[in-house]
Amino acid sequence: MSEPTVVSGHAPFGDHETWYRVTGDLTGGQIPLVVVHGGPGSTHDYLRNLSDLAEDGRPVVHYDQIGNGGSTHLPDRGPDFWTVRLFLDELDNLLRHLGIDDEYILFGQSWGGLLSTAHAAERPAGLRGLVIANSPASYPLWLQEAKVLRERLPPGVNETLLRHEAAGTTDAPEYTEAMMPFYERHVCRLKPWPGDFLASIMELNNDPTVYRTMNGPSEFHVIGTLKDWSVEALCPDVEVPTLVLSGRHDEATEATVRPFAELVPDARWEIFEESSHMPHLEEPERFREVMTEYLDSLD
Repeated sequence: MSEPTVVSGHAPFGDHETWYRVTGDLTGGQIPLVVVHGGPGSTHDYLRNLSDLAEDGRPVVHYDQIGNGGSTHLPDRGPDFWTVRLFLDELDNLLRHLGIDDEYILFGQSWGGLLSTAHAAERPAGLRGLVIANSPASYPLWLQEAKVLRERLPPGVNETLLRHEAAGTTDAPEYTEAMMPFYERHVCRLKPWPGDFLASIMELNNDPTVYRTMNGPSEFHVIGTLKDWSVEALCPDVEVPTLVLSGRHDEATEATVRPFAELVPDARWEIFEESSHMPHLEEPERFREVMTEYLDSLD
């Protein structure tokens, strides 16, 4: 089979633009997979290897959510602008722009999984399947579990984190250094970290507007506008076959993921034993097997 074509562009979104890339042929007959990245405020880069799924003939769409990457940056906008509704509207707009809103599958990773669940709960006519990868069903649950994981870090690490969080000095190099044991255990266990993952971290560091506004200074210190947000009540409204993915060592612990498995009517849960928050990078072969089996079941 020949290499899939790759086309990138920008979808107008009000006064702004959403950058996207399509790997494969949207008119080839297979249902496209749309990849919704995490953050909020990260970029598509760390999920780039999902484009490998296009080798089987299925088109794969990546995009950067507004506020970072190749999309419009708006560093001066405040919390009233950065809302869940904004990102739901952006996703709807992209699907219409690409002409695939009549038939598509969503893959939402981390924050992208909550966003995709909220999208699916609106019962869009064209949605055929949903993958919720490494996502908590609520931020209160996420914070509750993050506290447990933090307390298991090496001696002194959590004390350092707590001291800086209390003082409001989370920009200090000591705080950044103390974050690393958590990230190495529960975000990505690979050493060294893959280039695609580092690319998203660099983009996020270059423009942390969305992440800091909606999330906070770190994965485990959520003090932004999402801190009380949950999609648990929306799960029963998801009508499509749903695949739930998580890692055994994931910062999205089993307690945070379980509501998806229990409340979404047609859900199946796969746990990756050797992974934390990035099974697509940490166990790429098994990840592709699980994804291919699920996607084939929808065709």
